[in-house]
Amino acid sequence: MDRTILHVDINNFFAAVECLYNPEIRDKPVAVAGDVELRHGIVLAKNLIAKSYGVRTGETLSEARAKCPGIVFVPPHMERYIEFSRRAREIYDEYTHRVESFGIDECWLDVSGDARSGKEIADEIRERVKKELGITASVGVSYNKVFAKMGSDYKKPDATTVITRENFRKLLWPLPVTDLLFVGGATARKLKLYGIRSIGDLACADFELIRGVLGKNGCMLWKFANGLDRTPVLESCASIKIKSIGNSTTTPRDLVCDDDVRVTLYVLCESVAARLREQCFKCTTVQIHVRDSSLESYERQVKLPYETWLARDIFDAAFMLYKRHHDGRPIRTLGVRAMDLVSQESAQIRLLPESPTAERDEALELAVFGLRERFGNAIVRRGILLTDPKLSSFSPRDEHVIHPELFDKQRA
Repeated sequence: MDRTILHVDINNFFAAVECLYNPEIRDKPVAVAGDVELRHGIVLAKNLIAKSYGVRTGETLSEARAKCPGIVFVPPHMERYIEFSRRAREIYDEYTHRVESFGIDECWLDVSGDARSGKEIADEIRERVKKELGITASVGVSYNKVFAKMGSDYKKPDATTVITRENFRKLLWPLPVTDLLFVGGATARKLKLYGIRSIGDLACADFELIRGVLGKNGCMLWKFANGLDRTPVLESCASIKIKSIGNSTTTPRDLVCDDDVRVTLYVLCESVAARLREQCFKCTTVQIHVRDSSLESYERQVKLPYETWLARDIFDAAFMLYKRHHDGRPIRTLGVRAMDLVSQESAQIRLLPESPTAERDEALELAVFGLRERFGNAIVRRGILLTDPKLSSFSPRDEHVIHPELFDKQRA
């Protein structure tokens, strides 16, 4: 028996909430944007009017203004978005205990077994969101999570789209392959080399070919394209395993030399190390994310020979990756991610430590961590951070990564 899965996506969430608080801008092109002074000046979200001008999430404010001279930029208010997300979740929880978040503005609901049809429930939820929250949502209804998600994207705003076993080929197969969940630019470029441009092309391609090109990820995508996703919707109270912990920042100025990178990396690595300890994890892989001043970006990672939560170990691996792979162009955004996490209790005991000072180093970092917990982060600082107070005074953006495959997801 088929399941009934809904995917609720609040339309233009950040921009919709801002327009709710500021009615004067409702009929204007609006973009929620970062702080230009801190060089976070990119479009975080936009309303439908701005989207009609071609404004895209992630582009700079100057690019958005060139497309839409009358655009209104407003700063983000995360506390508002979190509150509206919580209130929307309360509505969903009235229909089922299986509600799984997919970001702050999207949720899957498994309403299998309800006497009403999925479309009836979806339409009722849309009306309640509109009436009780003052914003709109689009809902996809299908027999699996992937197609439900694609249904909520299919028609916007304030619409319900039902995707069934009978109509998914007609509705979804003509769409570009990038519309399929977890297919980003890098994956699409690989598929294009084999003439695969649409979701239908992927679905009809030889399974062994796709597995050879994309590996395990290709097997998953081929099944998604053919409607074979059986991933369950998690219960509301289910705990989600954290796969990695990271921090990133867009720096107040370009990083142009090794010392600039050292300062920034140490701030990031110390934050990651502190959060590893808080979550009782150690990592076995370190990854860096680099975006240069031309907005080109790349990620590189390295496997460590041992588990660690030491900031020094994470920094050494991150800085080695930077030295090995960076071509010297000024850096705008830098990120560090600890991956392949293991609990501290299950970490292997090192009979031969990598250095004779390993135990002392762990004791020292624990002491520093304790001092910062009691008296604040500024109570003990590394000497290198004093060389450039402006670079070392930023607050990194936290990342709790649940699904590694989301790194390849490009959202318009």
